[in-house]
Amino acid sequence: MHPAPPLFAAPPPAKAAPFLPMSRAEMAALGWEDCDVVLVTGDAYVDHPSFGMAIIGRLLEAQGFRVGIISQPDWHSAEPFKALGRPRLFFGVTGGNMDSMVNRYTSDRRLRHDDSYTPGGAGGKRPDRCSLVYAQRCREAFKGVPIVLGGIEASLRRIAHYDYWSDKVRRSILPDAKADILLYGNAERAVVEVARRFARGDSAAAMDDVRGVALMKSRLPEGFTELDAGDLDSDEEGARQAKGPVVIRLPSCEQVMADKEAYARASRVLHRESNPGNARPLVQRHGDRELWLTPPPIPLTTAEMDQVYALPYARAPHPSYGEAKIPAWDMIKHSVTIMRGCFGGCSFCSITEHEGRIIQSRSEGSILQEIEAIRDSSPDFKGYISDIGGPTANMYRMACRDPKVEAACRRPSCVYPGICPNLNTSHEALIQLYRKARALPGIKQVKVASGVRYDLAVESPEYVEELVAHHVGGLLKIAPEHTEEGPLSKMMKPGIGSYDRFKALFDQAARKAGKKYYLIPYFIAAHPGTSDEDMMNLALWLKANGFRADQVQTFLPSPMATATAMYHSGVNPLRGVRHGKSEPVSAAKGLTQRRLHKAFLRYHDPENWPLLREALRRMGRADLIGPGPEQLVPDGAPLRSRPAPKGRFQKFTTKGVRR
Repeated sequence: MHPAPPLFAAPPPAKAAPFLPMSRAEMAALGWEDCDVVLVTGDAYVDHPSFGMAIIGRLLEAQGFRVGIISQPDWHSAEPFKALGRPRLFFGVTGGNMDSMVNRYTSDRRLRHDDSYTPGGAGGKRPDRCSLVYAQRCREAFKGVPIVLGGIEASLRRIAHYDYWSDKVRRSILPDAKADILLYGNAERAVVEVARRFARGDSAAAMDDVRGVALMKSRLPEGFTELDAGDLDSDEEGARQAKGPVVIRLPSCEQVMADKEAYARASRVLHRESNPGNARPLVQRHGDRELWLTPPPIPLTTAEMDQVYALPYARAPHPSYGEAKIPAWDMIKHSVTIMRGCFGGCSFCSITEHEGRIIQSRSEGSILQEIEAIRDSSPDFKGYISDIGGPTANMYRMACRDPKVEAACRRPSCVYPGICPNLNTSHEALIQLYRKARALPGIKQVKVASGVRYDLAVESPEYVEELVAHHVGGLLKIAPEHTEEGPLSKMMKPGIGSYDRFKALFDQAARKAGKKYYLIPYFIAAHPGTSDEDMMNLALWLKANGFRADQVQTFLPSPMATATAMYHSGVNPLRGVRHGKSEPVSAAKGLTQRRLHKAFLRYHDPENWPLLREALRRMGRADLIGPGPEQLVPDGAPLRSRPAPKGRFQKFTTKGVRR
């Protein structure tokens, strides 16, 4: 496999564009007649490193390429895709920072009417399956121009995948979009290499040695020994004895469409082959062609991360949006990303599939410089950094103690079923970063709004004390997700005892700091492996602990997640998948059962009482119906005027908490 290319081998241009151009007039002002690369995105163009197109665009600009942006084009014809002319090298296409189907629909498949990545928060500015539609329009606009897919939508649809919204298995997005190459994960290394090769005249088909790409091929490259995915759990010795490089053959697209256990096996193998240190190429037959996936990209070094975040971003939305508010920008404009990746491996989450489980951290100096830049350049900055974190708040600089062990490991999680003894869980670097950040002149508070991995935090009482004393704004949200072992084992989340230990440390730290702070737990309804009894027990826990959920999260089967494979296949890909020997997993699929699970989380809502009473009687738990403090719902018609008991319950939402 091609070694990791340096990100900044070429000298940067003498002068960076104030914004990457979105019009011919802006191109003319820069002295350009054409663009080398045109990036098409489903998001508004915000020139900030929290937006993927800004990173990719500025990175390519730093290589000397001329890069233009087409943002949220009208997809009903090819004309808007001609706005910047024919790109010399390629179109880069992405749905944006979110999968377009997750962005547009709720977990109950209802249409959302807003979009945080659009000026004014308006919905409907991107089509369903955004990347696929944009790619087709690019091809219509300029025939023969290579099309490169990227971003999270393409990344999570890189193989044949279950699509919740159509309730069927779809082909890889690459052949459906008729694109030339797909870049998955955080694709800085790959996009630089691909751009350089296109510039020297190479075809996409010749890039099958670049890490982190998917290609369609008529046949496999020569010299590889195939190992069938069905043998991996029992025949790793065969792989070790193979002559030459090994490629893993996944069940074909047609097989996973017809056989749910084959789908689960493909999911299991994909996740096992996710460590850049030992992953092998994957191949999946699609009709008469082969989908070829190279191993994941080599993570960025700290120096490279610093360079990426030091690129000359304007740190603002494109001026063409005028005074229109872009909700996602308003949320993150005073926040700082300090790391990437997550080694938690939660089965319902797609972070690991996209960013990887190896933590990539910025240096302390780079982070502090960005805070100073926010302070000095943001006109509405009042001294408060809204968040300092990443996919999680407290994995900064954590890594395996032994690089050789890390390179050989195939565990999907470093913290489940328990924290790996090889994992360095020290919070010292993060504590020092917090202290230096809040000591900067003009900084009143640095908040932590990213999710805290509480089973790691309990390893450092000093960290919890630092967090509570200085970085919590009245409440802290964490995600135990459930209380019962059945669903927790399928989520790969720790038992509720870890939450209890963290809560004890949190409350102790709050008392010591003289603060009245609240810990807000989040829970998921209808996750695979969750029974009605599990949800009932969770509701009883909520009531016993005085929580009343105002908004709740129902499991959404996002593409390529392990829990999605459970939902679709009915078997557990966390264990070996063999016909007749796979571990079964139940899933709440019908709307009625999904509503019931959600209703248990909102046991206090009178609208849910008839449904809950019916379910409790059916479950043989009519003893939980009545007015007593140990009972879940009252026995009679909803009494809308009945006041909540004073001083006992906490009402928590995604926006806040109040007594």
